Amino acid sequence: MPGLWSSPVCLTVICFLSWSLAPSRAQNGKDEVSGLQYGRLESNVTLACGKSPIRTPVVWHLNHSSELPWHQVTSNGSLILLQTDHSAQGDYSCYDNQGLLVHSLRLRLGYPPGELSISCRVPSHKHVRCSWADSTDTHLPSEYTASYGGNNQEEDGWRPCVVDASGKVCDIYHPGFWQVTHILQVTETNALGSSTTQAFFKLHELLKPDPPESVVVDSVEGYRTRLMVSWSFPSSWPQEDAFPLMFHVRYRPQGSSYWSELFSEEGQLTIFDALAGHVHQVEVRARDEFNQWTQWSEWSDPGFERPWEDDSTLRPTEEVFPEEFFPSEMIPVATKPATSTAKSQHPEYENEGSLGLVILLVLFSVVILSTVLSLAFVMWVKQRRRNQANKQELSSMVKMKSMSI
Repeated sequence: MPGLWSSPVCLTVICFLSWSLAPSRAQNGKDEVSGLQYGRLESNVTLACGKSPIRTPVVWHLNHSSELPWHQVTSNGSLILLQTDHSAQGDYSCYDNQGLLVHSLRLRLGYPPGELSISCRVPSHKHVRCSWADSTDTHLPSEYTASYGGNNQEEDGWRPCVVDASGKVCDIYHPGFWQVTHILQVTETNALGSSTTQAFFKLHELLKPDPPESVVVDSVEGYRTRLMVSWSFPSSWPQEDAFPLMFHVRYRPQGSSYWSELFSEEGQLTIFDALAGHVHQVEVRARDEFNQWTQWSEWSDPGFERPWEDDSTLRPTEEVFPEEFFPSEMIPVATKPATSTAKSQHPEYENEGSLGLVILLVLFSVVILSTVLSLAFVMWVKQRRRNQANKQELSSMVKMKSMSI
């Protein structure tokens, strides 16, 4: 058997098979990528043909094609891509002068991290949620770390802000509201570098509860102008805390553009001046009761209901009435029940009549005063003339007496 393998025929067959399979191995190598390299867009990027210098000329291919972007090939076989753009991304392979694959890699292009745009929202005293976005697209995968602390905080006093799976949002739990200013710093890292952005914010100014939930409007049996409104606290607002909420309720007949308003510290109230026979739209929002610098929440989803009607009364059809249907004197104004206060959002309409009355009273007073002054002046003139006539008469009598003597 050893003599068979050493025979000239077997040696010839083995050499032929080796020669025929070599191009196949080189061809299969074209689909294999042995490394990943990152480069900066709009700059020169150098790709090395393996780890050891190549003394013989090499040929580079991009995505199995010999057509390459604007480039240079150095004496050691490295490929220099000049002023790269997105078209230069892809799989690069270099081959020796015999067509054998020497090295392959995948090139991805982008930018190093830059300034982030950071914003934070505070739905309660126990939770802060911050998010950020790149000012420019880096076109590369990035990782983020975030931490926060008070103003002039020592380095070891920074606390982590927990970044979620999306990598663009972090949460702070139990922040220190007693500190006036807080700092959030976010570090973005990708294959081309890292950058840290700081944002300064005041929690008490950003505090904005989520809208109240489950707004329910019910009619009150036996009362044609009453509606009972109830709602739930925002689920994100801890009710066991010593931070109560103030609620702002607005309502209007559906189709009107004028709202009436009520305020309450509880989770329900009664509307006493609903417009009989018409569907009303009711919305609720909330704010921290004691902190005047906090923000009102967004309005809740609206609730709709019509006041109670006697069965013997013809029930109007469900329709939205145009605004012209509600003259100003028919729009219900805010009332003041025992647990609420109210102010209209349009004081110019409410005070228009009072202002006109004041103007009329002022004009009437001016006319009366002018009349009295005119009469006094006339009487004064008459009295003066009378006094002058008496003086002349007395003087004439004196002269006549002197003449007779």
